[in-house]
Amino acid sequence: QVQLVESGGGLVQAGDSLTLSCAASGDTFGDNGMGWFRQAPGKEREFVACVDWSGTVTYYSDSAKGRFTISRVKSGTTMSLLMNTLKPEDTAVYYCAARKRPAAVTSPSAYEYWGQGTQVTVSS
Repeated sequence: QVQLVESGGGLVQAGDSLTLSCAASGDTFGDNGMGWFRQAPGKEREFVACVDWSGTVTYYSDSAKGRFTISRVKSGTTMSLLMNTLKPEDTAVYYCAARKRPAAVTSPSAYEYWGQGTQVTVSS
């Protein structure tokens, strides 16, 4: 079993930066793909960014590309998401996710483990 705990959410102004962190614990965690997803009120959960087990392969949504940076060390148990130039439309609950397999995947259905989420609110 794997547990994921997010931290770092909060209320910021448009244009600010914020870093989210995700700490994983559980049996033999390390060689797992991980990702960030978000869900705004009244909308479906959407992909933000993901990284493979080695920390070298990353994918971003179009909205995150150029503004957000996902990172983790090889086989590490923590992952972060640096979010720059935040916009009001980035307001959502952000979820950390991990999968049993090592590759980075953008589909939420590929992830078996989910955190409880952390709220990010960007005011205009």
